[in-house]
Amino acid sequence: MPVGYFVTGTDTGVGKTLTSCALLHAFAMAGKSAIGMKPIAAGCENGKWIDVERLVEASNVPAARELINPYALVQSIAPHIAARQTGIVINIATVQRAFKALQEMAEVVIVEGAGGFLVPLDDRYDSSDLARTLGLPVVLVVGLRLGCLNHALLTARAIHVSGLSLAGWVANQIDPHMESQAENIHTLQHRLNCPLLGVLPFSEKIAAREYASLLDITHL
Repeated sequence: MPVGYFVTGTDTGVGKTLTSCALLHAFAMAGKSAIGMKPIAAGCENGKWIDVERLVEASNVPAARELINPYALVQSIAPHIAARQTGIVINIATVQRAFKALQEMAEVVIVEGAGGFLVPLDDRYDSSDLARTLGLPVVLVVGLRLGCLNHALLTARAIHVSGLSLAGWVANQIDPHMESQAENIHTLQHRLNCPLLGVLPFSEKIAAREYASLLDITHL
């Protein structure tokens, strides 16, 4: 059976795309066909949705763009606000159909969420409802910076309350000057009831292919 994972983060800008791409490369290195999906992308730069472009580049299976990214919103703001301002209604069922189509094409589908785990999608639903509809185990990206312990533990609690499995977490060193990084990682290893898949070092550029070797997908 094809498998997939929903990648969420402790906040926006913590490295969900980097981690998703690194996971895609890691599964490809393990001999799997893997494709990335960004159901809702908010933020267009020079006519391109950068997160989507990176996922496409990291995938080893081609697919139609409307399947990879059903909702492309121009403004880099919360999805429900960007959608409302442009008259778009985000339909989770539409995302689910696209996801099922991608599952027919690849052994692994990596679905990158938008923002944090509870970011609203409309007046009723949020990202957790999307993850629950897809029924995927979750990979949590923790952006290592001051405050990450609280954000990580709150997100993990929300994932468990939603009834989903927390398959693993990734520590991403987004703040090279953060004090006591090792101690923070150690704390989360003891408090998050899932394996640490890897620690991604700080870099000025995206190096997803190189980071793939730093992830231990044997736990997934």
